[in-house]
Amino acid sequence: MNKGLLRYFGKTVARMLLLLVAVSMISFFLVNNAPMNAVDAFLGEAKVTDEQRALIEERWGLNKPPLERYLIWGNNVLHGDMGESLYYHQPVSKVLKEKFLSSIVLMGTAWILSGLIGFVLGVLSGVYRGTWIDRIIKTFSLVLASTPVFWIGLLMLVVFAVELQWFPLGLAAPIGKSVNDVTLSERIHHLVLPALTLSITGIANIILHTRQKLIDVMESDYVLFAKARGENLKQLVTRHGLRNIALPAITLQFAYFSELFGGSVLAENVFSYPGLGSSAVLAGLHADAPLLLGIALFSALFVFVGNLTANIIYGIIDPQIREGGGING
Repeated sequence: MNKGLLRYFGKTVARMLLLLVAVSMISFFLVNNAPMNAVDAFLGEAKVTDEQRALIEERWGLNKPPLERYLIWGNNVLHGDMGESLYYHQPVSKVLKEKFLSSIVLMGTAWILSGLIGFVLGVLSGVYRGTWIDRIIKTFSLVLASTPVFWIGLLMLVVFAVELQWFPLGLAAPIGKSVNDVTLSERIHHLVLPALTLSITGIANIILHTRQKLIDVMESDYVLFAKARGENLKQLVTRHGLRNIALPAITLQFAYFSELFGGSVLAENVFSYPGLGSSAVLAGLHADAPLLLGIALFSALFVFVGNLTANIIYGIIDPQIREGGGING
């Protein structure tokens, strides 16, 4: 491993740590100043005395100043203890692990679908610019770009789950079955609608971006020169078009990482899917600060890893980036 690569990963780790510290500080003080109180959310309609309330606050450490609570929480996190979820009554790390396993399947499937569908349709639209194929794809993209995710999810529920009854109404598995008894086909059956709904948030941008990039490439001087040499449309697209639009498409696709968590909150709640998105909503409604902070840190780390993966893939696809100081710089 050369010095350039070591320096790159050293800077990457430093940026990641600074990001996590900044996210933790902002998230902690936002949660601390939220209008909903954790004790009120825990007690609900129950009536307790001031002494009992003070005991609960002392038990959870809420009687300490915010800065002291943040330092205590940060020290515990550094030692692998993210606290206990006030809603699930389990360690936050355990909740994150269980919910992430469900969410990663949903988000990963939606991410792959959005990239593949968006790239293919964008290439088709760019190749057949001005034709009826291009007009249909552009109209489809503009409709998707202007439609809220939750509305699409509700529409899919009404059409495919209620009217046609092709898919279940929600959840990640059939009701009444234990986890060990659920088959792969049943999991996929429950995954289709939420994954399609979540993928829609990224398809439109990729289609329109890929289409425009391909049009720019096809109008360039070197493509005109290739046409003069006798290359047909298929050769022009495969030899010159795809290679030049691959990096911008990858950049946009990995930028979609940051939207996955936001979209999953809506999609998981529409379809009652038990993942991180629905857990974030429950944690917010019940003022579950430890779980909210854990999800905030985890989502920041998830997006950071996605962007780092994109940088590494750039160097693999285009060696000029690697040699010019991308990964080794």
